Amino acid sequence: MRHMTKALVDLGHEVDVVSGPPYPDLDPRVRLIKLPSLDLYTKPKNWLGIPSLPKKVGRDWIDVKEWLIHISGGFGEPYTFGERLARFLKDRAGDYDVLHDNQVLAWGLIKIQEMGLPVMGMIHHPITKDRDIAIAAANTLKLKLLIRRWHSFLNMQIKVARRLNHLIVVSESTKRDVATEFGVDPARMHLVLHGINAAQFRPLPHIERKTNRIMAVASADVALKGLVYLIRAYAILLKRYPDLELVVVSKLREGPTSRLLDELGIRDKVQFVTGISDERMTEMYAEATVAVSPSVYEGFGFPCGEAMACGAPVLATTGGSLPEVVGDAGIVVEKQNPEAMADGIARYLDDPALRAEMGAKGMKRIHDRFLWSRCAEDAVAVYKRAILDADRPAR
Repeated sequence: MRHMTKALVDLGHEVDVVSGPPYPDLDPRVRLIKLPSLDLYTKPKNWLGIPSLPKKVGRDWIDVKEWLIHISGGFGEPYTFGERLARFLKDRAGDYDVLHDNQVLAWGLIKIQEMGLPVMGMIHHPITKDRDIAIAAANTLKLKLLIRRWHSFLNMQIKVARRLNHLIVVSESTKRDVATEFGVDPARMHLVLHGINAAQFRPLPHIERKTNRIMAVASADVALKGLVYLIRAYAILLKRYPDLELVVVSKLREGPTSRLLDELGIRDKVQFVTGISDERMTEMYAEATVAVSPSVYEGFGFPCGEAMACGAPVLATTGGSLPEVVGDAGIVVEKQNPEAMADGIARYLDDPALRAEMGAKGMKRIHDRFLWSRCAEDAVAVYKRAILDADRPAR
């Protein structure tokens, strides 16, 4: 949100961001319009383990609906944000040329489209993938049912995606999956590749790249990110490279990942880092021998692109769009395959020339194809098409 809107104002456009909490950190030239929600995930829980009914609930049916969905195990914020947005724009739709939705895909967007305001829905990847991978990884029937209930908002997103006149997708992989999972006509989808903040993520020649460090940016709690497969690959590699380091930018909690580390006896070997700045992240990419994106699925894969922009050699999986990001500028291995991942990492560890070649190619690929300035230009071209197609009264 921050980088896309900055790139749009750099092109001379006026941009407002309408957001519920948590509110984004934006360029000062972008106006933030806050639409407060109940923000129930941050509220204290009562003895039943659910947030108490806020005092203001009852004055507004949207608040009541949000609380009811929450206490029943659902994720109601996409729906209720859409309703608040439609209410906000009821008398303001004429103030804007186009609305760009960042994958809320709520019923409120259909109301806004019917007001005559062109609505551009953006899909990073269909969340049906997250749901299905999480359910497959869950080890109890109760947890599987809870995951399915939480993702019930997907029924709305699928139906809304089918009714929006225009959709932006961020990769060919996402385009194929939205057509398959959501049943959306590919003719209504426009490809706009994401960007990488290459001003921040850049080579740091004064930092010496290590020869024995794997780095990954991957949530330890989300099965989609595939960290468990990298940990298994690391355990394989330690037999051959006993001084090999693995640094993961994530927070380790008790769960499947921590249990796997204990099972393999390597909890003290893997370093987890969290709460770092972008500048420290850039320094870590500069130190890494190889940066690994182990995801089972990605709609785009920002960590992979950021590592490439820093000149780090990358290894990624076949998960989702990662091969599109890497191209021929890195090693791509089969997803969910620790042995293949270990073999690919070993190729880098044994070949300094290959590391240098792929690091240079990766950086060039990002600058050639994945800058936010190019992303904004492509998005504006799609906006103009949506505006021309819209049946709006003259202003």
